[in-house]
Amino acid sequence: MSFGQLPYDVSHLLGGGMLLLSFVLLYQRRVGAVINALAMQGGILALAAAWQALVQGAPQLYLTALIALGAKAVLIPLALRTLLRRLDLHRTVETALGIGPSLVAGVALVALAILVVLPITAGNRAIAREDLALALSVVLLGMLMMITRRNAILQVAGLMTLENGLILAAVGVAGMPLVVELSTAALVMMLLVVGGVFVFQIRERFDTVDTGFLERHRGEAD
Repeated sequence: MSFGQLPYDVSHLLGGGMLLLSFVLLYQRRVGAVINALAMQGGILALAAAWQALVQGAPQLYLTALIALGAKAVLIPLALRTLLRRLDLHRTVETALGIGPSLVAGVALVALAILVVLPITAGNRAIAREDLALALSVVLLGMLMMITRRNAILQVAGLMTLENGLILAAVGVAGMPLVVELSTAALVMMLLVVGGVFVFQIRERFDTVDTGFLERHRGEAD
């Protein structure tokens, strides 16, 4: 399967879309825009999984696509928006490395991913080789975002991008076992991380997560 064939072209269009959105995440200066881009990336991941289910004749990947659509494109972004609004968190991106240098570092990481993946996968199908290169690029950009962003929500976004790249790699390899289990486990992990960030932000703002502290203000303490 090579360039000019529909399965190849659509797979690379979707993988390239995820990579482009990873750069969009690095470029954004507003937390709300980051969450929107993250939701779009989750939607493209769902389309990529559904397309691979069709191309490979692997109906279990439709479940992976459904999980990605429901959790990554809707539920988790909605939870992050709620967290941002209710706790009145900073809405500007706080960086340890500037936007420009982050983008330059991102381009270097994409080049590294291509140089690493293509030689070691020589002899495999072209679509699998290049999908893996795109997926590794998304993973590395997610790691870069986690390292260069200070806000806890942005670090969650980086972790989700990293995990999206892993799922993209898994669905792009025909016959990959346990893809549905991997996506489900990743979903559980992300829900735990989002819940942990929620508790952490409450503790940072109110100095405690003990509900007994609230009872004294209601006159219910003994």
